[in-house]
Amino acid sequence: MDAGSVSSGSAAAGSGSGGDNGAQTLMIAYDGSPNADRAIRYAGQFLRAQSAVVVTAWQPGGMTPARMSTLAGGMQPFIDTQLDAGVDQALEDEAAAINERGVTLAAECGLSARGTLVEVESTVWGALVAAAEALDVDLLVTGTRGASGLKALLRSSVAERVLKHCHRPVFIVPAKCEKAPQVTP
Repeated sequence: MDAGSVSSGSAAAGSGSGGDNGAQTLMIAYDGSPNADRAIRYAGQFLRAQSAVVVTAWQPGGMTPARMSTLAGGMQPFIDTQLDAGVDQALEDEAAAINERGVTLAAECGLSARGTLVEVESTVWGALVAAAEALDVDLLVTGTRGASGLKALLRSSVAERVLKHCHRPVFIVPAKCEKAPQVTP
């Protein structure tokens, strides 16, 4: 399982089932896709928690699959650490912008939301499960990409892995929903 690292200050702010105030907290996995938008809309429509944490997983450039396979294959190119730091900062900045869009959408859907980033150390699903534990949330919300056939065989589903490995309730919104729910103020 991925240890993942939740942005500073976020883990202490969780008020999930371990909290003593009884407030309910949702964690919404958000990657900026239309399916993630749909998951936020459904959470806003059907779930009435006191707070929501929109979590965006991001991966440093040095950990991308293409780089890792090159490094693992023994063909280690010269790595300019300044270039890597710039790439990593750009990737983190992009993830922060995506996360902010998710927080804005969650607020528009009636959720009291804040955002945080989680760094992927091995797998996205592992980082999300670790974040749910660190934030002590009551429910993890995620969408699916809706892959089927050969695509589903070639790519593992993050939502499926989260459901299998998370020790908290998981609310999954499938990609093939007929229509988006209406947002109620």
